Amino acid sequence: MRLLAWSSAGIIALASVSVLLAQTIDGLDVQAIKQRSADLQAEAQAFVDQVKDRGDALREDASTVREHGMENMQRVATTDLPKGPAGPIDFDEIVQGAASNATAGGGEAPQLIAFASLSMPPKALRQLIQDTARAGGVVVFRGFPNNSMKEFSQALGKIVERQDDFANIGIDPRLFRAFDVQVVPTYVAVSSDFDLCAGFSCRTKVPPHDRMIGNVTVEYALSSFADGNGPGARVAAVGLANLRKPAR
Repeated sequence: MRLLAWSSAGIIALASVSVLLAQTIDGLDVQAIKQRSADLQAEAQAFVDQVKDRGDALREDASTVREHGMENMQRVATTDLPKGPAGPIDFDEIVQGAASNATAGGGEAPQLIAFASLSMPPKALRQLIQDTARAGGVVVFRGFPNNSMKEFSQALGKIVERQDDFANIGIDPRLFRAFDVQVVPTYVAVSSDFDLCAGFSCRTKVPPHDRMIGNVTVEYALSSFADGNGPGARVAAVGLANLRKPAR
């Protein structure tokens, strides 16, 4: 901004010097040159103001990008969704979950998380989703493959068998960044509530937690956490008890 202000001052000064030189030359309209000098000064100031206003506008635009993106997601029509084993995929449930994550208040981030990807073998991913849902946890994906909601929903339609399981599926790259997840599946059991950082470059300060990476079952991961008596043992024990309840 200092550079822009200096440029404006330079333009104004240059215009003033031109006027002084013109007053010594016969045949020139001195008044017209003075008027042009005033115009140049006004234009230079307007330029500086415009740049400042543009910066303010860019900040406002950035703050609305996330809102517009969520509104576009909400406009997905259920009738256009592909069919799964139990009928149309309840993609609204996933969208609502993503919206809830984005607007979650303090301490509303999930404490039992299974990080997954559509690149996983379908059978393994199906079991992971079923077991995590029964345990009361959340299966989190980083985002849409190829930025396509349709491709994502079509893939899930071939995997998810129970409609209720969609309520336990989330899309949240912030969680991947928070726990620096590079490999899936990764299981995390967190010791306490925590806040998710909403920015793209900020880093969430996560509480103590247990973590397991590898192609193991949800039950194995939870049993290991509970038996290990680590920071996530309490959450893991509750999840394990839920998982072992007789299916309804």
